[in-house]
Amino acid sequence: MRKILVVGAGQSGLQLALGLQSHGYEVTLMSNRTADEIRSGRVMSTQCMFDTALQHERDLQLNFWESQAPKIEGLGVSVAAPGSFDPGPSQRVIDWVGRLDGYAQSVDQRVKMAGWMETFAQRGGQLVIHGAAVSDLDYFSRAYDLVLVSAGKGELVSMFGRDAERSPYTEPQRALAVSYVHGLGPRPEHPDYDAVRCNLVPGVGELFIMPTLTTSGRADILFWEGIPGGPLDVFNGVKDPAEHLSLTLELMERFTPWEYARATNVELTDAGGTLSGRYAPTVRNPIGRLPGGGLVLGVADVVVANDPITGQGSNSASKCAAAYLASIVEQGDKPFDEEWMQATFDRYWDTAQHVTKWTNAMLGVPPEHVLNLIGAAGQLPPVADRFANGFDNPADFENFFFDPEKTNAYLASVTGAAEA
Repeated sequence: MRKILVVGAGQSGLQLALGLQSHGYEVTLMSNRTADEIRSGRVMSTQCMFDTALQHERDLQLNFWESQAPKIEGLGVSVAAPGSFDPGPSQRVIDWVGRLDGYAQSVDQRVKMAGWMETFAQRGGQLVIHGAAVSDLDYFSRAYDLVLVSAGKGELVSMFGRDAERSPYTEPQRALAVSYVHGLGPRPEHPDYDAVRCNLVPGVGELFIMPTLTTSGRADILFWEGIPGGPLDVFNGVKDPAEHLSLTLELMERFTPWEYARATNVELTDAGGTLSGRYAPTVRNPIGRLPGGGLVLGVADVVVANDPITGQGSNSASKCAAAYLASIVEQGDKPFDEEWMQATFDRYWDTAQHVTKWTNAMLGVPPEHVLNLIGAAGQLPPVADRFANGFDNPADFENFFFDPEKTNAYLASVTGAAEA
């Protein structure tokens, strides 16, 4: 029986560990926190997982919360009128919602990771609660057939060199601020179903709102992405959760009053329901070299860390775990050598490259043809639906988003069909 060590107990690490376990591998999982510590700790992300990523969980029968989590059936985009913030409330120049072909869901990672970790241990997996250092991996690499690193922060990441060609940014492009709340009212445009709402405030940043399942039941996530140095970049150093929420709501009242109108009665889900920070989007080389000569393979955020502006973090982690699992199983008894590691990452990059390209594009100033596309979605429901479903399959943006000629041809075809 082949022995595999997975370092890091997030979406990718746990999904991969449980998947390997189901195929009969002897799996050890290292986490720097217990399940109880995760469950009672601070929120870790703003996960919204779309149909393809959810299906990977279903395939492994890990969709424990699917019946409880809100079913997200749409994705809406609103764009504030430029220059309308001071004085007086801003207005929307674009406002639409596209319908998803398959519903999305969000489960607080405190709920999911704690539950999955307990399941892994109950199924006989070796769970080690220990914050791993490079020196630990140097020792473990001689005891395991394969070491996978899915801990996306800290010392271990330094083993994986930055891929400058695939990483156009060297500094964070957004300042991030998250609040989990109870008491948010429905959007009047679609009171009968749940949708993720993307509010774009030109030159300022973005506000995302999504329903979720948290430790205390159904909730909503309020998520600001602010351009560094701008009016949204005010959360650095804010430690008090109540102050964090108050700032969030003040900014909503100023920049997205249509969303603030349904947030006047919200309260934090718990004392750990806020999060803030920033990081530079980075693609890294997938193979880490240990001092003793051993090799380790990076997983998900360790090797491809995108800004959350396109909501792809958990989706990419799930897709990475699925690709790596298939590659490991197909390798059989053959060695997990450097050539195999590179090929395994390349298999994941086939899909991840589209996420990185699209995400980096959304961080910049949108060109005219993209503004035209987003505007047209307000009049042409098929365009809104296709844009919404691109969050599940970002590769489709290659066909109608990046190139002005493809965008214009696509809009012409939809307009012609609508007029026929």
